[in-house]
Amino acid sequence: QDTDLSISAQLRALREYADRNGYLVVREFVDEAESGRTIARPAFKEMITLARRAQKPFDLILVWKYSRFARSREDSIVYKTILRKNGVQVISINEPFDDTPTARLLEAIIESLDEFYSDNLGEEVTRGMRESASRGFYLSGKPPYGFRKIRVRDGGKERTKLEVDPYQASIVTSIFDDVLHGKWLTEITKGLNRKGIRAPKGKGWGKTGVHIILTNEVYAGTFVWGRNSKRGLEPVRVENACSAIVDKETFSKVQDRLKKRAPAQIH
Repeated sequence: QDTDLSISAQLRALREYADRNGYLVVREFVDEAESGRTIARPAFKEMITLARRAQKPFDLILVWKYSRFARSREDSIVYKTILRKNGVQVISINEPFDDTPTARLLEAIIESLDEFYSDNLGEEVTRGMRESASRGFYLSGKPPYGFRKIRVRDGGKERTKLEVDPYQASIVTSIFDDVLHGKWLTEITKGLNRKGIRAPKGKGWGKTGVHIILTNEVYAGTFVWGRNSKRGLEPVRVENACSAIVDKETFSKVQDRLKKRAPAQIH
């Protein structure tokens, strides 16, 4: 959604515009959880599909801003061309242009600026998050099993760090110890379930969940953020970012054992 107006407020403004201009609203297409940066939006895709039908239910699409249609200039060209060929017009109620060559040029300039702003904002956000990660602040949602989130003051802001959850940490320690004593994932998993120990997701322990714990460096006090960066950036690694539940030597030994037995056990 736009930072300057909530989705509900945008919808209200669109309905009022339609009413003032004598348009009948037959459908509303909203992708609340999605960004205009991607066309992989179910409501958007449904709208395009309907527009391509011989008996399409509408011949006009109202948007709050052109950036709400698509933030990629390339996507905008492709889908507006499809709509235009099917007799469907796209109107931005905050950037009204007629269907002249000059108006289309201005529309293209606005969309290019929107795309530049979106890309630049993404870079700024990524830079800020990398800086926060490098200072040991926790950026993800749910904390790893064995930890809980706490809020700390950082200048004039509140940020999130991790602290050890004593009970869960004891379970994590026992899992690492079991591997060092020769037990493997199936045996460890059965033991946890037999004892009635609640799993991270509450549906019983599985080998995958145990393996995730055994290979997560956070248990040795190291944060790794940005491992799957879409911008091709190197992950941020922060040693001693939080209290360790197992020491680095134990973590390293467990990794060696996992690598030796992985082909036969992980599938």
